Amino acid sequence: MAQARVRLPPAGPTPATAFLSGSNPRPAHLPFSSKRTPAPLSAAAAANAPPAPIVVVGSANADIYVEVDRLPLVGETVAACAGRSLAGGKGANQAACGGRLALGPTYLVARVGDDANGRLLEVALADAGGVRTDRVARAPDAPSGHAVVMLMPDGQNSIIIVGGANMEGWAAGIGAEDLELIQKAGVLLLQREIPDWVNTQAAQAAKSAGVPVIMDAGGMDAPVPGELLSLVDIFSPNETELARLTGMPTETFEQIRQAAGECHKMGVKEVLVKLGSQGSALFVEGEEPIRQPIIPATEVIDTTGAGDTFTSAFAVALVEGKPKKECMRFAAAAASLCVRVKGAIPSMPDRKSVMKLLESVQVE
Repeated sequence: MAQARVRLPPAGPTPATAFLSGSNPRPAHLPFSSKRTPAPLSAAAAANAPPAPIVVVGSANADIYVEVDRLPLVGETVAACAGRSLAGGKGANQAACGGRLALGPTYLVARVGDDANGRLLEVALADAGGVRTDRVARAPDAPSGHAVVMLMPDGQNSIIIVGGANMEGWAAGIGAEDLELIQKAGVLLLQREIPDWVNTQAAQAAKSAGVPVIMDAGGMDAPVPGELLSLVDIFSPNETELARLTGMPTETFEQIRQAAGECHKMGVKEVLVKLGSQGSALFVEGEEPIRQPIIPATEVIDTTGAGDTFTSAFAVALVEGKPKKECMRFAAAAASLCVRVKGAIPSMPDRKSVMKLLESVQVE
């Protein structure tokens, strides 16, 4: 059922939406309240309590889809078969997926521009169902982020991102109310389509309250700062991102294992690697890897949101207290359904569909 239209603050330089043109300064310090001790609950009340919220701090993009038979060569022009604009962005994708799958609430903390793409994102997120968007704020002097998605006939894609408000709309940092929301979360989801210092601020707030932090490696092509990586509980790259960030090959499973070990040396105890058609693998420091094969899709239409769906679905199952192997299987089912539909947010599956698919797949 569609949610009411997103509530956004009026345009203007308020503490939550202030924007400095051409700059993105880091605050002198990153304030957040100290860890709270939760009030005691009876066993019955605790059993009936809904799962803690999922909080996503991240990007929201207007995705400009162009369907092409092949990518153009340097200096070449090719004609697209079709084109359209859809809502996306790794943060918005993960929040929309969480909103459809989670038993408890899912919140998105993000920045959009005061423009037509911002309004496209508002409507799409409201229509996605389940995701709370009242923490999405406008950066009035920055355009909304957008991306060009070149979609090939086999469902594979190449993407070019323009950061816009995702990168430039955080001059005031994350607001106090949003930091308090993060501290009450069951899990915090991050990606790298917003500034690293914003991710660090969010992760610091989460860690101060004992909230697990899952960080998707997708986004900017740059090393992850050690300060940020030290705050991450589960780091989730695909094999290409893992190779780029570690400088190590990832063509075989043994090479992937070694590259994940390099991440362990950087301070991350758990590395959840998305392996495309080879499924996924969770590398926990000091333990044997947990491998999860894909759950095959009847037809692959578009892989654009598959990685975000996998990460978000894994987080949903984790908040519900499921074992890691079961979290991976739940995530694999959600990703399998995602690739069967065109677009990122439109392709996010609902919980009933995921559970139905899991029931139909033989337990290994």
